[in-house]
Amino acid sequence: MTTFDLFVLGCGGGPYEDNLSSYFLKASDASWKDGVIALEAGSALGAVRKLLAMHPDVFATEAESVEKLTPAEVYSWIQCYLITHPHLDHLSGLVLSAGSTPRSSVPVYGTRYTLEVISEIFSGKVWPALASWTKQSDKPLLLSPLSPEDGYTALTDTISVRTMPISHGQSPTTTTDDIDTPSRDPHSHSANSSSVEPYASSAFFLRHAPSAHELLFFGDVEPDSLSTHPQTRDVWRTAAPKIPHALSAVFIECSWPAGRPDALLYGHLSPTHLADELSVLAREVVASRARSRANSRGSGSNGEEADDEEDYGNDRRRKRRRQSDEDAEMDVRGALTGLRVFVIHCKDDLHETYDRPIHEVIAGQVRELVEERGLGAEIVAVEQGMLISI
Repeated sequence: MTTFDLFVLGCGGGPYEDNLSSYFLKASDASWKDGVIALEAGSALGAVRKLLAMHPDVFATEAESVEKLTPAEVYSWIQCYLITHPHLDHLSGLVLSAGSTPRSSVPVYGTRYTLEVISEIFSGKVWPALASWTKQSDKPLLLSPLSPEDGYTALTDTISVRTMPISHGQSPTTTTDDIDTPSRDPHSHSANSSSVEPYASSAFFLRHAPSAHELLFFGDVEPDSLSTHPQTRDVWRTAAPKIPHALSAVFIECSWPAGRPDALLYGHLSPTHLADELSVLAREVVASRARSRANSRGSGSNGEEADDEEDYGNDRRRKRRRQSDEDAEMDVRGALTGLRVFVIHCKDDLHETYDRPIHEVIAGQVRELVEERGLGAEIVAVEQGMLISI
């Protein structure tokens, strides 16, 4: 039995603008016409038009006859937007389509930082002032902040979201030297930056209320092993007790193929780093199950979680080394059995280095590493136009 339907409007990491991060999500027992959650909004009406031509019946259910749909009609089904972070490849479609939708006050959910940046875009200088913070406005978009402290926030009658912070590289202090530097990736948060503050991104736990089934969706994220402010392990620790019965699907980026130097990842993952992150998740799953067994025998916690929270100041590196030693001794074979990991946000192969699509190359490299480690997860290469049932 499936809980969610997710249509891949766009899943690339750029720079091709016709396949950027954008997904339609709904409950499986609902019609698309009943309303969808726009999970990211990089590609928009142009992608809808292209995909309707390729898959004209993709939004029809068994009980509905196939009919000719226009991109504008499909886009009018959006009940709300959910944005992980304010980079253009995740919200350019939201901006460009804002003045074309007939509805007003469509909520745009994200962290306050994300929405503040979006608000700047809609200042009237970059784009017309089509977004508002107040419900009384007749603007097309209603900026609706989410906070990690909020717990689960209802997006629709059946789907709610919990947001957790993740790091997308460093957020450099802008100087004249930072502007128009040819070697600088548009997402660059390099180790040479004078700032050590992370660029804020989000991971979303999306819950189907009637079944309590969830999926986990990551915005752009860097490896914890390279981060000055590692936060992904907290997400894995939250997910671990739910895998695989309550949470069986993770959508996570892997922007670059194997072999790319760490200094050129620009706050993203490569296959080795994604496999490392999934190994961390596997260890958290094993530890969670061990705690659950101990609790069922009447034993209390061994204090490990409390110890994990003491990751501050000068103790951080020593703590990480101790955790790595403990992790190395843990048997994680098969720990992620029943979990599907959907690889998204693959950067376009501009120089056509490979003889097959880049998302298949990268997912294949991740799959090989995960199988070598015996983690048990199924690795799925996501492509534009896919309809995924979860």
